Amino acid sequence: MNNKILKTFALGTLLTFSFSNAQQKPKVVLDNFFNNEKRENKETKELESWHYTWNDTTNGGFSLLGEIFTKQGAEISSLKTAPTKKDLKNANIYIIVDADIDKEAYGGKANLIDPISIKNLTDWVKKGGVLVLMSNDNGNSEFEHFNKLAGEFGIHFNDDSYNRVQKREFEQGKVMVPAGNEIFSEQKLYMKEVATISVKNPAKELLSAEGKNIGAIAKFGKGTVFALGDPWCYNEYIDGKKLPADFTNYQGTEEWVKWLLKQTSTK
Repeated sequence: MNNKILKTFALGTLLTFSFSNAQQKPKVVLDNFFNNEKRENKETKELESWHYTWNDTTNGGFSLLGEIFTKQGAEISSLKTAPTKKDLKNANIYIIVDADIDKEAYGGKANLIDPISIKNLTDWVKKGGVLVLMSNDNGNSEFEHFNKLAGEFGIHFNDDSYNRVQKREFEQGKVMVPAGNEIFSEQKLYMKEVATISVKNPAKELLSAEGKNIGAIAKFGKGTVFALGDPWCYNEYIDGKKLPADFTNYQGTEEWVKWLLKQTSTK
């Protein structure tokens, strides 16, 4: 094979390799172990996962959030077991939402975040993983073990509840985002019954409601952690059907998703 052919072959191989890499989609993995609520399907009578899951199209589902991730070029999946090193190796973003308390969990016994999972997740973030932690408020989310994980990054979810909304008094759930926010443009978001968050280094405050911090970002090693005291982007509050038009949860969710995916570029 002469030099000209070798150069052509090498260039073709390089172009193919570059094109292949360019086509790789960021992988977004949603926990379905620590949040493992199930209900009976009305038609099949079989138990199915629901509440903050990709395939749940009801008010409490994440089907629209999944669509937003997909439209932005990501690949979504769920993990029904505690995260192993192997599982996380195949993830760019890992999301834990509303860790179960016993009354919510399938079988009446919640899968609690354990030391091995904490070690696996901490090491993964350090190497460049993007971890999303979203709790619920007092009485609706597990805090003790969730905080053992969050605490590794200087984040602590407080077992409380703010922005409590009476019936359709939606203004009681407003979160005003000021100009200059790292993730969101200046806008009005809706977050109902939110747990507050305390931070220490390396975490920093992100959003406030009723004068209390409810969100945080932490840079940890090569990775990023996002924390919020509410699963604020479920179908009911981004489908445009319920909230007054001046609430911009869909727009905010798009901005948030783009920001999360941008963080994966350093992995």
